[in-house]
Amino acid sequence: MRVGTPGFVPARLTEARAARRIKTQKTLAEALGVVSSTVSRWEKGEITPDADALSALSDTLGVRREFFLRPVYQSARPMFHRQLSNTLTGDIRYQQSQTSWLQELSSILQHYVEFPAVDIPDVLGTASWKQLREEDIERIALELRRHWNVGEGPCGDIVPLLERVGIVVGTIEMGTSRLDGLCSWSPDGERPHILLATDKMSFPRRQMDGAHELAHAVLHRNVTAREFHENLKEIEKQAFRLASAFLMPSTTYPHEVRRPSLSTFLSLKERWRVSIKAQIHRLADLEIIPSDYVTDLYKLHSAKGWTREEPLDREWQVSEPRLIRDAFNLIINSGVRTKGDLLAVEFTMSPEDIERLACLPSGWFIEREGKLVQLKVPEVSHNERSWGAGTVVPFPQR
Repeated sequence: MRVGTPGFVPARLTEARAARRIKTQKTLAEALGVVSSTVSRWEKGEITPDADALSALSDTLGVRREFFLRPVYQSARPMFHRQLSNTLTGDIRYQQSQTSWLQELSSILQHYVEFPAVDIPDVLGTASWKQLREEDIERIALELRRHWNVGEGPCGDIVPLLERVGIVVGTIEMGTSRLDGLCSWSPDGERPHILLATDKMSFPRRQMDGAHELAHAVLHRNVTAREFHENLKEIEKQAFRLASAFLMPSTTYPHEVRRPSLSTFLSLKERWRVSIKAQIHRLADLEIIPSDYVTDLYKLHSAKGWTREEPLDREWQVSEPRLIRDAFNLIINSGVRTKGDLLAVEFTMSPEDIERLACLPSGWFIEREGKLVQLKVPEVSHNERSWGAGTVVPFPQR
């Protein structure tokens, strides 16, 4: 009689299936050579896989066996993503699984490395996010800039700012342009984690995505999962308004718009590094331009073919997060652990998964960690170097 695996965590199987974009239990069952009801019962926790089945799961899903014996790294708070469309269910689950893995990496690394303290001011006090008015969000944007000493001009690169205030940032390729980023909290509820998509990425788009997820971390920490699903539209509207107000402060940016036109916005894009479309939306929010003119600007923007890519989008290099990557390098370079130790003891996902989430170079885990010794090369005299290093071979006579 086969005995199941004690301590098997069903949610980890569901997570791994989402991480590998295996949409159905039937598809996984076919890959394993078992009936689909078996996979279903594993995920429900009704039965657990035996040792052979656990090894097959490990091989098929590209994780270590111990992966299924550890708890899921996930907060009780919701993960904030932009859409709830049924057509994106698989993509959303993939994004959520990668965010959980980012939280797991972060949690383990913090056993060895001290991350920056979380510095997100309490801008709501005793108020609820539901009570926020547009003028409140504008005020909060300016308060955040003052608190983080950003000034009231262009923000600069948003990613280093996120990491400086204690937010863990990761990036992944989503395979769709319809999902941009996701904000979540660590299981202890203290540290925000942001996962940004890299698909068709430009610097202005990265700026808005990062600021949008930052807005969730500032405004929506206490939103429940039920509130999120019931109020997604309003929550997203608040996040976009705060992101726009943070990147284009009401006290400075509008005063630089001499005449609202696409050419003006293109000139301002070079300075403020936000998209032309976002600038139009910002001026509409501030009611600086009438709604009918906003519509005309959007139509002209689309007619120029700028919906997919605007001028200057390729002008600036998109930076990568450094916090997780630097933590790995610090641990290895200081000799606290070896790469092999980390893979064998600490982490249960594949090296490729870790390298991707941590923005480490591909193959980083198989690179040598440094040469402690090397072959001694005997010194050679000048004459030997000049004349004794080769043999003269005559050409054959014809």
